[in-house]
Amino acid sequence: VCCLEMTSKRKLIGRLVPCRCFRGEEEIVSVLDYSHCGLQQVPKEVFNFERTLEELYLDANQIEELPKVTQALLGAMAWGVLEPATGKNNSPKGTVLELEIPVVLVNLRELDISKNGIQDFPENIKCCKCLTIIEASVNPVSKLPDGFTQLLNLTQLYLNDAFLEFLPANFGRLVKLRILELRENHLKTLPKSMHKLTQLERLDLGNNEFSELPEVLEQIQNLKELWMDNNSLQVLPGSIGKLKQLVYLDVSKNRIETVDLDISGCEGLEDLLLSSNMLQQLPDSIGLLKRLTTLKVDDNQLTILPNAIG
Repeated sequence: VCCLEMTSKRKLIGRLVPCRCFRGEEEIVSVLDYSHCGLQQVPKEVFNFERTLEELYLDANQIEELPKVTQALLGAMAWGVLEPATGKNNSPKGTVLELEIPVVLVNLRELDISKNGIQDFPENIKCCKCLTIIEASVNPVSKLPDGFTQLLNLTQLYLNDAFLEFLPANFGRLVKLRILELRENHLKTLPKSMHKLTQLERLDLGNNEFSELPEVLEQIQNLKELWMDNNSLQVLPGSIGKLKQLVYLDVSKNRIETVDLDISGCEGLEDLLLSSNMLQQLPDSIGLLKRLTTLKVDDNQLTILPNAIG
């Protein structure tokens, strides 16, 4: 799944530095693009620019894991405990101790690791406080670490085509999220804390395992685009009508037999996709959706349309 905002931005950036252009640690580099390089691990050279790096693209490689331990992330930085005054090694009897320093990529704002073989995010990702965009789609990620919810500046998260079965209970801490795409996972529920995502505008939950519309959705009042296609919904409940700002709703390819009358509450709705369900009728209240420009009800069991449509 392609992040359009990120893609267009990358086309405009003239300062992308390909992996073959390193000239030394003294070089000021803010963007590194290692896309489609056939890599099996994160290049060590990345950590030569830990103080200036803002954007790192590792998509479409063969990387199976991100560095998990502090030393791996520190690259060439020294081990050992040093005396502040002398700088001498203070390890007893020559024992080597790991210096507790947080992740060095503290300025990273955008991270693209899509289309690799990554199974886990390192817990230390919580130290990348400046991250605003994460594109990690098409990876066998089964869960998010607790530290993930400390990325409080995150505005866009793309984790399509992964193995997620649930989200962390405190996922709602990511209050700046505007775009959340979780298509093609194994999700059945959403955490109640998501009611705190008051800035969320786009939510893609298509091709998961939801049997009913999550109750928490009615509390995300600024939601404009919602995908729930390819799930196992049987009813489109009246609670959907509480989403006054909703413009686009896709619930096609479910098992929906009933659309509640209160769908008329979605007064801003322009696109309603109900294709490939089990509908035998539509509610008259659908005629109250005055802004509706696209209504798809193909591949259902309808025998008549309500007069309100006219």
